[in-house]
Amino acid sequence: MNNMERRRVLLLLPALPALLRGQETVVRGKLSASPSGGPGLTVEGGKFVPLSGDPDTEGVLKDARLVGTDFEVVGHFAEGGKFQINPIHKRALFTYKTGKRLMVTYWCEVCAIRTYTPGICWCCREDTALDLLEPDKVVKA
Repeated sequence: MNNMERRRVLLLLPALPALLRGQETVVRGKLSASPSGGPGLTVEGGKFVPLSGDPDTEGVLKDARLVGTDFEVVGHFAEGGKFQINPIHKRALFTYKTGKRLMVTYWCEVCAIRTYTPGICWCCREDTALDLLEPDKVVKA
């Protein structure tokens, strides 16, 4: 490899993450549980797509307040037909209400703390409320 070819390769390296993101898949359906209890989406035609993700993502998928909603996940298909959702920090969980795509978040009214997985507030120890937001309204940290 000559110097010119090396320079071209080095110039393309910063673009690599964007190229890899192009391989993401979006799946939308009704959030439900399989007969075995694992989370999944029932998509058009009645097919069940099992879902998996990191522990925080799994927490959202098991939130009873979201069961039965029109739900969208971003990630890729993995072995065994399971759909692997992107990690929670990539914000890959959405629901639809009145035709609007909303990001799943949780809010503590007492402490004004937003989280991305359900549970108790790390500050006051009160339950967080489901707070669906338009993606462009969420402040990125």
